[in-house]
Amino acid sequence: MASRPPRLDDRSGVAPRRADGSRGRSGPHLGPIRITPIRVILVVALLGSLAYIAYAILRVKDSAQIPMVTSGLAVLGLVFAAFSIGGAIRMWRCWRAGLQGWTLFYAVFGGIAGAIALGCFAGTLVLALVWGT
Repeated sequence: MASRPPRLDDRSGVAPRRADGSRGRSGPHLGPIRITPIRVILVVALLGSLAYIAYAILRVKDSAQIPMVTSGLAVLGLVFAAFSIGGAIRMWRCWRAGLQGWTLFYAVFGGIAGAIALGCFAGTLVLALVWGT
């Protein structure tokens, strides 16, 4: 009976062993940070919404300015809400692993991101109310 190949693929959470027995990193990395589709989407949304808000404030000088800034702030609020949720998840994982320093870092990062998200949502609400009157 022929032996089966190992059941590891790109979706597996286990990195295959090298010849010396150590395990290597899987997937693309930018320094120590792994590049994932969610991170790419969040960075594109962050940069895109900031550029959109800057364009709306600096270039548009008509009645479309308020809705443009409002929608840009809404997207920015969603991005920072996602950062806050990610910080909470990482904080929990670091706490479970006993890494108190990183737990504190992710708690502060998630809290600041959550405060920025709430500020963006408040700005969105105020601008939407101003535009509606």
